[in-house]
Amino acid sequence: MPALQPFAPNIWTASAPHSFMGLHVGTRMAVIRLSSGKLLLHSPIPLSSELRTAIDALGPVAHIVCPNLFHHMYATEAAAAYPQALLHGPAALQRKRKDLRFGAVLTDQPHPDWRNDLELLTIEGCMLGETVFYHRDTRTLIACDLVENFHQSPHWLTRNYLRLGGILGRVGWHPLLRMAYRDRKRARACIDRLLAWPFERVVLAHGDLLTDNAHALVRKGLSWL
Repeated sequence: MPALQPFAPNIWTASAPHSFMGLHVGTRMAVIRLSSGKLLLHSPIPLSSELRTAIDALGPVAHIVCPNLFHHMYATEAAAAYPQALLHGPAALQRKRKDLRFGAVLTDQPHPDWRNDLELLTIEGCMLGETVFYHRDTRTLIACDLVENFHQSPHWLTRNYLRLGGILGRVGWHPLLRMAYRDRKRARACIDRLLAWPFERVVLAHGDLLTDNAHALVRKGLSWL
């Protein structure tokens, strides 16, 4: 399988193995080509030589985004590979990762380079501190830890964790992770704003991409909130 997979016009994805507390959940990066021709790397993953070659063939990397307080594990490698790129992250992450040289604080306000391409929304009331992206031209929602979508898992522990949580084979968010939502009323208001976007497909970090009936599946997957 090629290192970089086309997902929608001017959007590509790349996946990598990743473990969290012994669970094999994987992780995914989105590569977005802006209308300027510059590239944005959303939630960077390890950069193999094949992946970097594929990215470089698309255009110059101008932005690297850590979209929440947890998707920063491979930011050091990405920033070293593309020192000319501006590194973005939430203010709380910048306090957490003082070793990284951030160039911009990630908020709801899009960077001038993104204004014509992307709308942003920060999910408040949640410890994850995630800002989600909406690519207007392709009606694509780009997120990390909004929902998960695992149809199966070859790893016994992960498979049973998903099954016990009632989310194996369905879009959702594991009950054990719901405690991250400290203010559900504020978070629900943000989710309602997110659902006002007419997205038709979703890039997510953990599990399978959503390409069919995505809006309804996300709405149902977040109905617990």
